[in-house]
Amino acid sequence: MTTNSDEPQPRPRRRAPAGAAVLREDVTEAIRAAVFEELAAAGYARMSIEGIARRAGVGKTAVYRRWRSKLHLVLDLVSAIAVQGLPAPDTGSLEGDLRLLYEVTSRALRHPVASQILPDLQAEAARNPDIAEALQKALREGQDSVACGIVTAAQERGELRPGADHALALDLISGPLYWRSVVIRGPKPPKGYLEALTRATTEALKAL
Repeated sequence: MTTNSDEPQPRPRRRAPAGAAVLREDVTEAIRAAVFEELAAAGYARMSIEGIARRAGVGKTAVYRRWRSKLHLVLDLVSAIAVQGLPAPDTGSLEGDLRLLYEVTSRALRHPVASQILPDLQAEAARNPDIAEALQKALREGQDSVACGIVTAAQERGELRPGADHALALDLISGPLYWRSVVIRGPKPPKGYLEALTRATTEALKAL
């Protein structure tokens, strides 16, 4: 039997590459949530891809399709925090903006997950320069945009003098609560503490 070579032959169906599968966003979010839970429960050193996958209710391959290792996973999450940042207060006064910022930040730092993860990542950062760089970027950029917004708005209202040192202002605004909550891991601030901190920071910023 012969065939006419001029006749069109059916083209073989091409299979999609194995890596072309669409990554479901709900699975990605479940994995991200599981990372925070695993970090809080086990710490970075003992955290494993297996544990993350188990918490997320997925297979290990679902995690590895998105991140090469637990280091890349954690770095990605920490970097995302920097992008999201904190909402900038807009109460119409420097003291009001600082008070609102301190209330929001204090609640965030006391959250059970954050209170476990931040100290652990700080300790890990001393041993891992990649984590150190990502953590510094997340903390610095997340707070810097908010602090600069507060200072700039206060300058425009005439509450602070033009040309105040924004880097020093950031240290004054962000340092006390971070020290209390993350470094010495103190208890919930006593009644009146945030009001006193707000007044003291306001006066310190006016002295710049």
